[in-house]
Amino acid sequence: MRTIAERRATFRALHQSGCFALPNPWDGGTAVRLANAGFKALASTSAGAAWALGKVDGEMTVDEVLGHLRFLVGVTDLPVNADFEAGFADTADGVAANVTRCVDTGVAALSIEDWSGDFFPLEAAVERIRAARAAIDRSGQDVMLVGRCEAFRMKTLDMDEVIKRLQAYSAAGADVLYAPGIKPLEATARIVREVDKPVNANLTATGLSVQDFAGVGVRRVSVGGALARATYAAFDGFAARFKDEGRLP
Repeated sequence: MRTIAERRATFRALHQSGCFALPNPWDGGTAVRLANAGFKALASTSAGAAWALGKVDGEMTVDEVLGHLRFLVGVTDLPVNADFEAGFADTADGVAANVTRCVDTGVAALSIEDWSGDFFPLEAAVERIRAARAAIDRSGQDVMLVGRCEAFRMKTLDMDEVIKRLQAYSAAGADVLYAPGIKPLEATARIVREVDKPVNANLTATGLSVQDFAGVGVRRVSVGGALARATYAAFDGFAARFKDEGRLP
């Protein structure tokens, strides 16, 4: 079993060149299966984790999320990137305190979003990224910080605003930049050209491949809650047939 320090070093090295697939398990079984499939790292999904508890995305408490992350870290020896939502705090100081707790779970990276019911004004969002960066630095641990612009929540996608926010998060100390909800490949290519840190892309509903994203310079490709959503859809189909016909497919 690799140590936490070894996993963190491995994860940082994955971002130096090329492009890697970063799947999103939501429980122990899916994490183990993804590790057995040969993936190099894992990322949690707030949606999948919430669904597994019978909740909707965003309803998990910080303590529930920290317990979930600690469990994912313990079930395989792969690096784990934490979906840490908006840091579970209203203030930058609160974000810093929770990030410190998140680092203690053993994750190799964690993300901070700029939306919690609404977008944070840019200055406040930057302050929160800066606070997360400072908390990681104080810990002395080699944990990467992902700055997220929740582009998919925009009523009308504004790429200029997305890029302005990602550039600001980079300047505030983010190691990786991520704007879920960007579907045209050229839009992602523009992000890669206009920021100075590794970029995460989300494969969901794009019709693209990891190779497509690699071709425009993306460093890592995740799928958010897509694997969980597909699994639950298959479960619902089996359950409906069992109920209605008394048989399974």
